Amino acid sequence: MPALADVIAAEADVVSAFVALLKEEQEVLKTGSADALPALVDRKTATVQQLAPLTAARNGELARAGFAADRPGIDAWLAKNPGDRNVRQQWQKLQALAAEARELNRVNGELIRLRMHNNAQALETLLAASQRQDLYGADGQATQAAPRRIIDSA
Repeated sequence: MPALADVIAAEADVVSAFVALLKEEQEVLKTGSADALPALVDRKTATVQQLAPLTAARNGELARAGFAADRPGIDAWLAKNPGDRNVRQQWQKLQALAAEARELNRVNGELIRLRMHNNAQALETLLAASQRQDLYGADGQATQAAPRRIIDSA
């Protein structure tokens, strides 16, 4: 059976890889390279799927030691084993990485929201321009829209 510190270290490694993917995603969103997003989403999904068995293993180690799952169990474990610096350090590392991932995910969400807003504005502009009747003449050349007068429509 793996030691609790080893399981938490493995979780931290996966979360660290996820943080790297979120940073890569942020660069893609900043540069507008939308073609890279599908493959990146696949890699992020695969990385997240690696976390579930590690979390289960951590919770299994806690249960075998008589503690609750997740943070309450770790907190109780650390309170009962204050001298185990390895578990404490690995847990702190995991918590720091998780906080970084949350912040990167928040920022990436905001970048996506801004891109969507800008795209919607551009689409509105294009649609409005396409509704103009006098944009191009019969010869395909741009024409200046002359103000219409009531007499022109009679």
